[in-house]
Amino acid sequence: MTDLQQYVDAPGRDDLVKQVRAKIDELGITYVYYQFISVTGRIVGKGIPARHWERTAAKGFQLVYGSTANLAIDRHGEYIGYGPEASELVGIADPDTFVQLPWDKRVARVFCTLFRNREERVNPGQFLTSDCRGNLRRIHDEFKGKHGLEMRCGTEPEMMWLKKGEDGQPDGGVTKPTCYHIDQFEELRPVFMRVIEYSEQMGLDIIQGDHEDAPGQLELNTQYDDVLQNADRLTTYRQICAQVAREFGLIACFMSKPFMGVSASGCHHNMSLWSGGENVFHPEIAGGDSVPGMPGPFTYREGGHNTFMPVPEIHASKPGPIGLQSIGGVIAHLPALTSIGSSTVNSYRRLWDTGFWAPIFADWGYQNRTCALRVSAPGRFEYRSVDSMVNPYLMGAALLKAFDDGIDNDLDPGDPEERNIYAAMEAGKLVKKLPMSLGDAMIELDNDEVIKSSMPGEMYTVYSAHKNDEWERFNQTVTNWDTETYLDCLP
Repeated sequence: MTDLQQYVDAPGRDDLVKQVRAKIDELGITYVYYQFISVTGRIVGKGIPARHWERTAAKGFQLVYGSTANLAIDRHGEYIGYGPEASELVGIADPDTFVQLPWDKRVARVFCTLFRNREERVNPGQFLTSDCRGNLRRIHDEFKGKHGLEMRCGTEPEMMWLKKGEDGQPDGGVTKPTCYHIDQFEELRPVFMRVIEYSEQMGLDIIQGDHEDAPGQLELNTQYDDVLQNADRLTTYRQICAQVAREFGLIACFMSKPFMGVSASGCHHNMSLWSGGENVFHPEIAGGDSVPGMPGPFTYREGGHNTFMPVPEIHASKPGPIGLQSIGGVIAHLPALTSIGSSTVNSYRRLWDTGFWAPIFADWGYQNRTCALRVSAPGRFEYRSVDSMVNPYLMGAALLKAFDDGIDNDLDPGDPEERNIYAAMEAGKLVKKLPMSLGDAMIELDNDEVIKSSMPGEMYTVYSAHKNDEWERFNQTVTNWDTETYLDCLP
C-alpha cells in the first residue's frame, strides 16, 4: 500500500472528514482553500467549492511538483527543482486543520500533506520529499520515537507596517522608530486589534505584543506549542497580516531589513524538549464554547516534563543535561543553520548592522543578546540568528536534527558567556563568526550532512538551487550603491 493510501485510510480520518462536513454546514462554508507551503514559506494551493469536500478529502487535488518551488525560473531560464515534463503532486487535506477565514466567513482553509503522483513509474504515491511541512511532521515523529521527547517552540515574529505610496511602493513606516513606546503602539492599535481579532478566530492565542525600534515595527507573540503547530500558526499569522494590510491600505512587511540604521525584523525561536504532556482544547480563544472550525487549530500541547530545566543537584542555573547537549548541537551546526534562519540576501543586512545587537557569533549565554543563543528563561533557549523571512518548517526540522546530533554525541557547548561577546573577544576569547552572506551560508549548508538530512530527497535539491540562484542573481545585479560609489570615482 502506498503512503498516500495509508494516509487516506488512517484510523479515525473518516470521522474527521465527517466532522468537517458538519462544520461546513454549520458555518455556511461554500469554498475551501487547500494549502501547503513552498520552499520559501509561501502559502500555495488550490481553491475548491465546499460541496466537493468528501471527494477531495479522499482523492486530493493535483498541482505541478514545481509549485513547491514557487514555479521559479533560475537565471538560466530553467525551472528550479522540476522541469516542465515533471508529473503532478497529489495534495491530501489534513481535516484537523480546517478553520473558517474570519474576513470572509464563506471561505475556510485546510493544510495539506503532499504525495507523488499515483501514476509515477518510480515510487508512486510516496510522500513528496519537497513538502517541507510534511517533512517536519515526519522528522518530529522520528525524533519522538528515538528519544521519547517532543520539541515545543515559540516564535517572536517582528514585522513592519509600512505606508503605501501612490505608486504602490513602501513610503516609510506608519509610526516612529521608538522602542516599547505605548503611544506608538497605540497609533497602530486599529491595525493590531484587527490582527488579534482574526488571529483568535483562527486559533492563535496572542499572549503579548509591543512596538519595536524600527518604523512601524510590531511584534505579537503566540503561546508556546508543538513545533508543527507553531509553524502552522506563524504561517497563518502572516496570512492574516497580509489580509489586514489590504483592508487598511498598508504593506505588511516581513522583509528583515527594509531600512538601514534601525533594527531589523528578527524572528527569535524559543525552544525546549519535553516528555509527556497532553493536547488541551481551548475554545475560549475564539470567545465561546464553539469554534469556527475543527478543534485542531485551538488545541495546545500542555503539561509534561521540560528536560531543559536546571537540575539543582547538578547546577542551579544551567539547563539540564539534555538541554546542554541540544545547545551543543545547535552551536556545532550554527553556520549551516544560518542558511535557513537567515534565508535571503537581505537577511545579512541585519547581521552586518552590528550596532543593533546582531547575533553573529556562535556562542551562548544567559541574558546575553550578543550571542546567537541565549537562555531567555529557565527551561528554554532562544535561537536569535533567525529573521522574519524564515520558513518555520525547514527551521524546525533543521533544529531537530541539530538536537539529535547533540544528544547522540553528547556535544558540550562550553560554559555560558556572560560578558558582551565583543568584550570577551577583546579579552582574547576565540569565537567562530557566522556566515555573513547567503553565498557563504549555502557553502556551510552543503558541507553539513546533519543539517542537510533535515531536507530529505528533493527538498535539499530544491532549496539549494533556489537559494544559490538568489545569491547569483544578486551578484549579477548593479545596484544604486554601485553607481553612487563608482560612477564618478575617476577623472
